[in-house]
Amino acid sequence: MLFMIIEQFKDVSAIGERFRAKGRMLPENVTYQTSWIDPARLRCFQVMEASNTEALRPWLEAWNDLMDFEVVPVVTSAEFWSAR
Repeated sequence: MLFMIIEQFKDVSAIGERFRAKGRMLPENVTYQTSWIDPARLRCFQVMEASNTEALRPWLEAWNDLMDFEVVPVVTSAEFWSAR
């Protein structure tokens, strides 16, 4: 299952420092796909793959002191249109 994760940064310097020290800190059952950053509004848009929303919880909890999250389940355009 794919998820679009929208992160709103609280402290950019601390985020960068933690990322350089510890990496993404993803659980084994969560896979990073790709991401984009909106530098003007300090948001990051990431696509993650996981079996369900609950699998994302350890990762979200590891970062929630430095950013706020919105988790949106998504499907690819091809999957959406093939089901129609």
